[in-house]
Amino acid sequence: MNIKDYPDSDLMAMDLADQISADLVQHLFHHDRALLIVPGGRTPVPIFDVLCGADLPWDRVDVIASDERWVPPEDPQSNGAMIRRHLLQGAAQKAHFLDLYMTGHSPQQAAGLLAQRLAPRLPAAVALLGMGADLHFASLFPGGDHLDQAMAPDAPAVLPMRPADASLAPRVTLCLPALQSALSVHVVFTGEDKRRALMAATGDVLSAPILAIKKEAQFHWTP
Repeated sequence: MNIKDYPDSDLMAMDLADQISADLVQHLFHHDRALLIVPGGRTPVPIFDVLCGADLPWDRVDVIASDERWVPPEDPQSNGAMIRRHLLQGAAQKAHFLDLYMTGHSPQQAAGLLAQRLAPRLPAAVALLGMGADLHFASLFPGGDHLDQAMAPDAPAVLPMRPADASLAPRVTLCLPALQSALSVHVVFTGEDKRRALMAATGDVLSAPILAIKKEAQFHWTP
């Protein structure tokens, strides 16, 4: 497992923004478009605030969240709203955002339509992922109701997912094959608790889903 340590979140944000920019430029040398997968939550916000100013042909970049809570865009929990607010600004306003939330549909109804929309854009150029203290990434939660299916080699690009914690909102998530196939995979996480959990994890990917991408991913950590 390759973990790069940073003394603070500002340095991590600058370094990761540079790496992601370079990954996208390299991909666009050989392809007409590049797909960038990004996480929700608070951890990526400093990265987005730097990355949005990168000198890239953003009009050739498609951006999609790794997962989405099934809440409308105006809800404070919406990953899409956070991505619009912090990443799709400045130069990056020209990027094309693929919203996972579909008004008037349930997660179960939307998942198939989203998978069809996403499939022609795969594999992604870059997948930037977060990680929880329970070692989930995207919405691939230990105990999630479709986790087995989402982690299977023949999983569709998108599935609905209800976390084991019933207090959490239902979601849709990109599945393991779609995330794993990205040409460049970065996992960003913070805090001693998450690092301890990662280092203590066993090889059971259903109990510790992040282990499914430990070989492909560059991990980035700050206290």
